[in-house]
Amino acid sequence: MPEILVIADTSCLIVLSKINELNLLKELYSVIYITPEIASEFGEPLPNWIIINEVQNKNYQKILNLILDKGEASAIALALECENVLLIIDDLKGRKEAEKLGLKLTGTLGILVKAKQKEILPNIKSRIEALKAIEFRISGNLEIEILKVCNET
Repeated sequence: MPEILVIADTSCLIVLSKINELNLLKELYSVIYITPEIASEFGEPLPNWIIINEVQNKNYQKILNLILDKGEASAIALALECENVLLIIDDLKGRKEAEKLGLKLTGTLGILVKAKQKEILPNIKSRIEALKAIEFRISGNLEIEILKVCNET
């Protein structure tokens, strides 16, 4: 079975960069794909393991742009053009659209959980605190559930 192709939306890149954990993506997946729109929204130099791919069928993207921002629309459009994709997206509206389209997805918190489970991160509680410090929204119930899953209660 081929490796999964991982496409990240802007929010994940920004959030992980702000808490100095962008390299988690490389450690978990080796290569991450983004679109030019996402690169522009991110606005920082990209490491060489983040590859920019242009969406080929701009019709998908135009339709999605009617309801989502440029980055999310382009990420979903790119995901629709590929096989065996994991889409990293945090925005609820974007996640709902991606789910409707049958895409496999995770978010920044899912990345942190996976990194903890693979013992890349020694703990997740400090990363959740770092996320909250940069105003990343996480419900109390979700935080409790994540800490349980990661055996940090």
